[in-house]
Amino acid sequence: METEFVKMSPKGQLVVPQDIRESEDFEPGDRFIAMPIKEGVLFKKVEMPNLKQEFNKLSKEIESQFKKQRITSKDVSEAIKWTRKR
Repeated sequence: METEFVKMSPKGQLVVPQDIRESEDFEPGDRFIAMPIKEGVLFKKVEMPNLKQEFNKLSKEIESQFKKQRITSKDVSEAIKWTRKR
């Protein structure tokens, strides 16, 4: 596989050379993450079902943390009493 130059279109699009698309099994509609690095930008192919699973897992973890820290009306009443004592 040879190194090839690509040109960015006016819309910001880059074309992945055919030999790279074929060797990496890239298909139309594939998703990539663009990560800025010191020397430029690195593109990494990602699988959307895995992203959705990770997002759902993270959402559930965040939700459970907020539920643990839920403030009740009793908590508010006690905070008011504590403040008034000072």
